[in-house]
Amino acid sequence: MLYLRLFFEFFKTGLFAVGGGMATIPFLYDISDATGWFTYNDLANMIAVGESTPGPIGVNMATYVGYLTGMSQGGILSALLGAVTATLGLITPSVIIIMIIASFLESFRNSRYVEAAFYGLRPASTGLITAAGLSVAVSNLFFPDALAQGVSLAVVNWKGCVLAVVLWLLTNKVKKTKGLHPIVFIGLSAVVGIVFSM
Repeated sequence: MLYLRLFFEFFKTGLFAVGGGMATIPFLYDISDATGWFTYNDLANMIAVGESTPGPIGVNMATYVGYLTGMSQGGILSALLGAVTATLGLITPSVIIIMIIASFLESFRNSRYVEAAFYGLRPASTGLITAAGLSVAVSNLFFPDALAQGVSLAVVNWKGCVLAVVLWLLTNKVKKTKGLHPIVFIGLSAVVGIVFSM
C-alpha cells in the first residue's frame, strides 16, 4: 500500500509540475505535509544534494524520497523498491504525454490552440519556480519552526545569511572568482556547512 501511494503522489507531481525540476518543490512540500515521510529540513538537504548531483533535480529528489521512505519500511531492498517506485511515478506522466503528442505531432505542430496553451503555461511555470526559490530561501535563511512562532531575531539563520552574501559577492562582484565553475562554489559551501555544523 505504501508503494502504491508513493507512486500516486509522485505521479501527481509529474503530471502537474510544469517547468522543470524546481517546479516539483512546492509539490514536495505538500507531500511532506500530507504523508510525514520527510521534514522540511530533509527537503532542504534533498534540494542541496539534488542540485549538486548529475541528472534532473526532480528525478533525483523523487528517487531520494522513495529511498528514504522504503528504508523506513525495512532494509536496502525496500529502499531500492521505494526509489524505483517514486522515480517511475514521477516520469510516467511525461512519458505518456510525450507518446500522445508524438502520435499527433503533425496536426499539433502549427495549431494556434497548442501555441496558446503553451503561452498560458508560462506564467504558471514561472509561479511554481518562484515559489520553489522563495521556499528554499526561507528554509535556508530562517528557522521555519521559530518563524511559525513569531518574528524575532532568533528566527534568522545568521550563518546562512552570511554564506548567501559571501556567495553573492564572490559570484557577482569579485572579478577573480566571478568566472569560476558553479561546482567550485557548491564544494566550498559544502565544506563551510560541515565546518559550521561540527
